[in-house]
Amino acid sequence: MYNRIILLVMDSVGVGHAADAIKFGDEGSNTLGHIEAVAGPIRCPNLKSLGLANIADISAFDEPVIGAYGRMAETSTGKDTTSGHWEMMGHPVTVPFPTFYDGFPKELMDAFIKETGYGFLGNEVASGTEIIERLGEEHIRTGKPIVYTSADSVFQIAAHEDIIPLEDLYRMCQITRDKVCVGDYYVGRIIARPFVGTPGHFVRTSNRHDYSRMPEKKMVQQELQDANIPTVAVGKIGDIYAHVGWDASYPTKSNAHGMNVVPYLLGQSFTRGFMMVNLVEFDSLYGHRRNVEGYKRAIEDFDYQLGGLLDLLKDDDLLLITADHGNDPTWKGTDHTREMVPLLAYSPSMSHSVALGDRHSFADIGETVLQNFGLKQWGIGSSFLNSLKV
Repeated sequence: MYNRIILLVMDSVGVGHAADAIKFGDEGSNTLGHIEAVAGPIRCPNLKSLGLANIADISAFDEPVIGAYGRMAETSTGKDTTSGHWEMMGHPVTVPFPTFYDGFPKELMDAFIKETGYGFLGNEVASGTEIIERLGEEHIRTGKPIVYTSADSVFQIAAHEDIIPLEDLYRMCQITRDKVCVGDYYVGRIIARPFVGTPGHFVRTSNRHDYSRMPEKKMVQQELQDANIPTVAVGKIGDIYAHVGWDASYPTKSNAHGMNVVPYLLGQSFTRGFMMVNLVEFDSLYGHRRNVEGYKRAIEDFDYQLGGLLDLLKDDDLLLITADHGNDPTWKGTDHTREMVPLLAYSPSMSHSVALGDRHSFADIGETVLQNFGLKQWGIGSSFLNSLKV
């Protein structure tokens, strides 16, 4: 048994289209492969040492691989953040969350006005950076928040921090979660999208906050809690799971911040249990914005910090690295792509590399965590724990 399991979610770092990608219009998408094809070789020796080059269409690694590696397919009906993360923890989403490709209906927006006391601008499918640039000046003039959605099940509210203070924006989002987006409008997430700046120079800040719908079923982290096994959330993990099942939560401002928090916790309070970390900037800053060069740099920056983390691991630690979906920055549109995701595993106690193959569900991670801590497996996925001990 490993004493500590650390799961890093590289948000949106897909490794090639999934078998059902055609249903999503994503056949041919390949986040990592296309980044390297456009921007040149990705310098990520630490990820490659764990086996990334064995499962992704990137340049080969000429040193011995020391980790276990495979790919995972998603069984959930969506390709959004919530579905991917929930499936990892044993809760595949089998009924699609509602989406609104033509904007939100009048009934819903009337409820928004009534419950929040605000009017609104927008109410359309849009890129977050584009819509604040287009409507930001009117927002400053009128004080009305900017409402928009995407191909995902989200109700996003953007506001300038000098016009609608953060506390008011957060309160507005909580009201929208509790009283507006209910029933048939029970979207996956309400997202606060604060920004600053002046017309032509608006910039979103790191004060984003997500308000997830409540899980309908018990999650793996709750099972761990019931067994008195510590659970720690880093980044937006707490938000994604509606803060259900986590003993402690540490929000972060960036990928780099998250990768600084992890070693700090390993050296301080986190002496046993399960830690889950979301690194969102791959997705939010580079995938959705179709910034290939930026995405490549973000992977290389993460890899540099990963090297330091690997040096801190003990023989009874297990590090897992995966993603929740793809977001090919060369793909049409600005939304996620239905892709296989990487599965990398490493412990200093492993004697050699292991090929884990193609896995049929993200839930294999949750099953592995349950087995490791001596808890009954749920049978939703298949544990790969025994493969790591060969």
